[in-house]
Amino acid sequence: MPLIDSIVTEAAALTALRRDLHAHPELCFEELRTAEVVAAQLTAWGVEVHRGLGKTGVVGVIHGRDGGQAGPGQGRMIGLRADFDALPVTEFNTFAHASQHPGKMHACGHDGHTAMLLAAAQHLARTRDFEGTVVCIFQPAEEGGGGAREMIRDGLFERFPVQAVFGMHNWPGIPAGHFAVKAGPVMASSNEFRIKLTGKGAHAAMPHLGLDPVPAACQMVQAFQTIVTRNRAPLDPAVISVTMIHTGEATNVIPEVAEIQGTARSFTTETLDLIEARMRDIATHTAAAFGVACEFAFKRNYPPTINHAAEAEFARRVMVETAGPEAVHTFVPSMGAEDFSFMLQEKPGAYLIIGNGDGDHRAPGHGLGPCTLHNPNYDFNDDLIPLGGSFWVRLAQAWLARG
Repeated sequence: MPLIDSIVTEAAALTALRRDLHAHPELCFEELRTAEVVAAQLTAWGVEVHRGLGKTGVVGVIHGRDGGQAGPGQGRMIGLRADFDALPVTEFNTFAHASQHPGKMHACGHDGHTAMLLAAAQHLARTRDFEGTVVCIFQPAEEGGGGAREMIRDGLFERFPVQAVFGMHNWPGIPAGHFAVKAGPVMASSNEFRIKLTGKGAHAAMPHLGLDPVPAACQMVQAFQTIVTRNRAPLDPAVISVTMIHTGEATNVIPEVAEIQGTARSFTTETLDLIEARMRDIATHTAAAFGVACEFAFKRNYPPTINHAAEAEFARRVMVETAGPEAVHTFVPSMGAEDFSFMLQEKPGAYLIIGNGDGDHRAPGHGLGPCTLHNPNYDFNDDLIPLGGSFWVRLAQAWLARG
C-alpha cells in the first residue's frame, strides 16, 4: 500500500520542523519551546489543543466526520503517543541541524517521533476521513522523568478516555522502511539500587583497628550475580549491573564508608520482587558478617512494557498493509526501559518499532561513531516521517472502523 500522498507532499516541511527540534533539544520537563512548536502546528491545522498535562505535555484531539459524537464511531477514541524530550548528551555531529545547546541532544529520535505524529495529525485534521476521535499525545520526560506517569496523574485518560493507546519508537539496526512488533513483554523494568556500608576508618597498616567496608562491598557485588544464575529461572531474563562503587580517599587509609549503586532489570514484576528481596538479604547479612552497618535502598522507576496481544496483532496487520509482509518482523525484546509502560498499565495497547537503518542516511558532518540510540553520533532518519505518519493514519482509521 503506497504512502499517503498528502503526507509525502508535506515531507520537506516536516523534515525542516524535525531538524529545528533537533537543533533545539530540551531535557525532561523543560520542553517549553518544543511544546510551543507542537501546539502552534496543531492549532494552525485546526486541531483542538490541550496543554499542561505532565507539566509540558501537549494533547491534540481530532474528531472525525461524525464529530466524535454520533454515528458508528460514537464514543470511540484511540490514543497515539510520541515523546519529545532530549538527553543530557553532548552531540558530536557538526551538520547544520546539530544541537545548539551544549550538553543536550536528541540522541534517541524523539524529535522524529514528534514529526511522524505531527504528519499524521495534519492529514487527519485536513481530511477527517474517519469516525470517532484520535487523541495525539505529545509526551514530555520519557528519559528518566516518567512523563507518561505524570500525564496520567494529571488526568490524561479521564479527560480523553481512549479505548486503546499505541506508541512507536525508531530502532537503529532494523532496516529503514521496516517495522517490528511483539505481544507480551518488549521492554524491561528500570530500577536502581544504592547500598551504603559504614564501618570504622583506620590506618591501612593497622586494619585490625578498624572495620573495613571494602571487602563487604566486594563480596556483595559477586554475590548479587548468584541471584541471576541461581535464584531466577534460566528462561526468565534479568540483569543486575553494579555500575558505581565509591569509597576511599587515600591509599593508606581504610575508608569508613563504601557505596554501591547500579541498576536491575526484569520483564516481570514477580522476578523484580525476587531480585529486590534477595539483594536486600545478601546486603544485610553480608554486612552483618563483616561487622559493618548497611543501608539498602531499591527504587522502582519504570515497570516493564508489556504489549496487549490483541492490539499488537492489530498493529502488525496494519504494518503489513503499509509496508508489506517482508518488512514486518517480530521484535526482539530489549532490557532497556520505556515509560510508555505506565500507559499500557492503564489501557490496552502496544509499543511498536520502526526501523531507523544503520546510519547511512546521516548528512555530511555526522560523527564517526555508530548511529545507535543514546550515542553522540545519532541522527533520526527523515525518510521515516512519511512512512511513520502514513502508518499512524492507517492504524487510527482501521482501529476506529472496527465493528
